[in-house]
Amino acid sequence: MKAPLDRSELNIDRLNADDLHIVNISRRAFLKDLALTGFVLAAGLPALIGAEETAPHTDEAKYGADAMPHGWVDNPLVFVAIADDGTVTIVCHRSEMGQGIRTSLPMVVADELEVDWNRVRIEQAPGDEKRYGNQDTDGSRSMRHFFLPMRRVGAAARAMLEAAAAAQWQVPIQEVRAEQHQVRHAATGRTLGYGQLARTAAKLPVPSRESLRLKKPAEFRYVSKGQVGIYDGQEMVIGRSVYGIDTRLKDMLYAVVARPPAFGGKVLHYDAKDALKVSGVVRVIELKGSPPPAEYNPLGGVAVIARNTWAAIQGRKALKIEWDKGPHGSYDSAAYKAELEAAARKPGKVMRNDGNIDAAMEGAARRIEAEYYIPHLAQAPMEPPAATARIVDGQCEIWTCTQAPQVARDRVAKWLKLPAENVTVHVTLLGGAFGRKSKPDYVIEAALLSQAMNGQPVKLTWTREDDLHHAYFHTVSLERLEAGLDDQGKPVAWLHRTVAPSISSIFALGSKHEMTAELGMGVINVPFAIPNVRIENPEAEAHTRIGWFRSVSNIPHAFAVQSFVAELAAATERDPKDFLLDLIGSPRRIDPRTLEDTWNHGESPQLYPVDTGRLRRVTETVAREAGWGRTLPRGRGLGIAAHYSFVTYIATVVEVVVGEDGKLSIPRIDVAVDCGPQVNPERIRSQIEGACIMGVSLATLGEISFKDGAVMQDNFDTYQLTRMDDAPREIRVHMLPATDFDTPLGGVGEPGVPPIAPALCNAIFAATGQRIRQLPIGDQLLKD
Repeated sequence: MKAPLDRSELNIDRLNADDLHIVNISRRAFLKDLALTGFVLAAGLPALIGAEETAPHTDEAKYGADAMPHGWVDNPLVFVAIADDGTVTIVCHRSEMGQGIRTSLPMVVADELEVDWNRVRIEQAPGDEKRYGNQDTDGSRSMRHFFLPMRRVGAAARAMLEAAAAAQWQVPIQEVRAEQHQVRHAATGRTLGYGQLARTAAKLPVPSRESLRLKKPAEFRYVSKGQVGIYDGQEMVIGRSVYGIDTRLKDMLYAVVARPPAFGGKVLHYDAKDALKVSGVVRVIELKGSPPPAEYNPLGGVAVIARNTWAAIQGRKALKIEWDKGPHGSYDSAAYKAELEAAARKPGKVMRNDGNIDAAMEGAARRIEAEYYIPHLAQAPMEPPAATARIVDGQCEIWTCTQAPQVARDRVAKWLKLPAENVTVHVTLLGGAFGRKSKPDYVIEAALLSQAMNGQPVKLTWTREDDLHHAYFHTVSLERLEAGLDDQGKPVAWLHRTVAPSISSIFALGSKHEMTAELGMGVINVPFAIPNVRIENPEAEAHTRIGWFRSVSNIPHAFAVQSFVAELAAATERDPKDFLLDLIGSPRRIDPRTLEDTWNHGESPQLYPVDTGRLRRVTETVAREAGWGRTLPRGRGLGIAAHYSFVTYIATVVEVVVGEDGKLSIPRIDVAVDCGPQVNPERIRSQIEGACIMGVSLATLGEISFKDGAVMQDNFDTYQLTRMDDAPREIRVHMLPATDFDTPLGGVGEPGVPPIAPALCNAIFAATGQRIRQLPIGDQLLKD
């Protein structure tokens, strides 16, 4: 099986085309290879099998994968192919960006299919949700939504192989059993390999879901064992992996774009004379922007197309452009912070109102208030956005690093005025993403430039500066909390005003309130045992593109809530961990709708209630494992925080050392996580470790700021990330065992981030008595 290009056309950086073994599947290529290589239990024709034919229809409320566009698919003919030599090819339809999903989902199929992992090949699916089901790799839900469908894929294929063997031996199917790449007849000891059976098996009907025999957890060979390494690991380590930015095609041109400095700006006029004098520059093209809202549309600007990326960059430098800065040309972060503070100090739209907050505050023995500020952040993936487009005979092909290939396909089709079926999006590896690559504006730009060049292949590269200047930024946020305490120091009233421009602003003009989903990230669904709670959301206008960032609004909400809990503990001279546990209260399973959370991360409120017992357990576990309460020398402290997000429960203890000069170091972080059953524990541990580093980075260094509408940070010298010498010396991940695989899965990729900042700042308070209420910590601790 090979890519939908002639290999002679491919010239992949650092990799010979003949060595390429992670490739995309197209219908044309599949059919061609089917004839050549004899794949016999293999992907069916895209036109014949789609999500509509596999996911059941119902008028009932939909949750989880059922509620996602194009739902799920569990047909083995879509995901599994077996060659005559027994090689099993499994298609992964989700994007690999370091989280290991390209290993984990096929591993689930392989386990149920009873294959030898060493004989498995993995293919990356192109964007085609009608065929594969939903492909948005976001929301920490790839495994949560596709664990069961992938199990059924493997179990169905196994059943077809067993049926083929039984038929060949003319024995009852109950007498045969698939095991490690062969089917065995117990009574006679006869065996047949998968490669010997696949042709016959492929002619059998796919078994019904109801008839499938799924393995018992004790029978799992790979699932839950943590023994399967990253499929692409070796190639990643030695630099042979192919990312979006590595794509090269024959006769390809290279492009960069000069975009308006401020969001909503546009080109007044430009002079390309000097740019065209740069050796290698081929053409300069103006790209029109689009009227707001931003959605996933290109920002517009002036593109320079050249024979190589360096020439394109030099040509861009030579452009003379006069910009109309547009309606957000005066956006200033310092002034905007003052606006957020003013908004937070006045009543806002009431989103949850339990009891009588006014009376409770009035009658409280003591009232405490605090405000917390979190600036804009950029996702800053190590590989900036990049896409290559080519248009031949009305067929557009894209090679790109994207978290949302179907979204990219649909948007490209719309901009090019082509049927979606005429657009193919090949998904490469992603060199990080963190939500940025869910928005395909850069893919559209590449397609438009190829169209302008009469279909010639054009690779568009975003430089680091482009990425930091024009990201879909994580929202800036001001969180104000007030609490009323009784004469025993127990909270009786809780008021939280959250003020932040919303992601909804990129979809709807005039959107000034956080979406239900954003409020459901640790604000309205706080499950504390407090009788009087009011959550308010004052207005905040967006002045730049706001987008998803790993953990999204859980970051500011957890920072504020968990910092405030520690402040209340300090005010009442209580142990922070004990105070937190008292707030969580007794174990109970709360319908999130009673907390005004109608989103619940898209999951069923019955299947996924807010379980305070699980939140208590992770808090108690991490405290125990971290040695909470141990005596520490001066300048050293422990901080704790717990948070519920993406239907996973997580608690963190951070240990810090603050030197006499104010220098901060982090000897150790402990994390307890309850994400339900652990499909790939090694990947869970790795993602939590990565989340710790990212959480430390955004807490200590992360800040995007605006002046005159433009981002002030240019590269990693001004938008710094945590380096190795500032990373935690030790990270201990404690995974709470699930009782069984009937427990629904939680998310893993994002929940580790939110508790880090509050636990870190709480530790700093324990070490120094200094309270951090504004991120990043930066030089707030440094002494003169």
